[in-house]
Amino acid sequence: MAAAKKVAKKKKPPAATAPRKAAKKTAAKARTKKVSRAAARKKPAGLGRVKVSADARLDLVFQKDYQAREIFEFLKVQTLRELEQHGPDEIIERLTGPMVQTVQRIRKTLALINRHLAHDEKFAKAFLTEVRSGQ
Repeated sequence: MAAAKKVAKKKKPPAATAPRKAAKKTAAKARTKKVSRAAARKKPAGLGRVKVSADARLDLVFQKDYQAREIFEFLKVQTLRELEQHGPDEIIERLTGPMVQTVQRIRKTLALINRHLAHDEKFAKAFLTEVRSGQ
């Protein structure tokens, strides 16, 4: 009887293993599709787990950086979530824009009184010519 049991254990129907393999492959594909869909939805930043929530106040995160807090005040943002809406180039442009405009006004005012900044005589002459031709 022992030999009969061994023979029965050795004989497995080959047709039954093929569907199992196919089922395993489709299940594996389904798992990878689910994982890739989930990954596509999350869009990880690649920086790892965040250490501070998005609603954290900037004045608490940047307690010791007075200049950074001045920029946040200028941008009128209070939380990390609001700050993350701005790109670095946009922040620089918004900060330097008023300064560039002010320097341009200074150059024009100096030119009107026949003065100029260092190495800026060319601009003064061109501006005066433009003003005189416009009058």
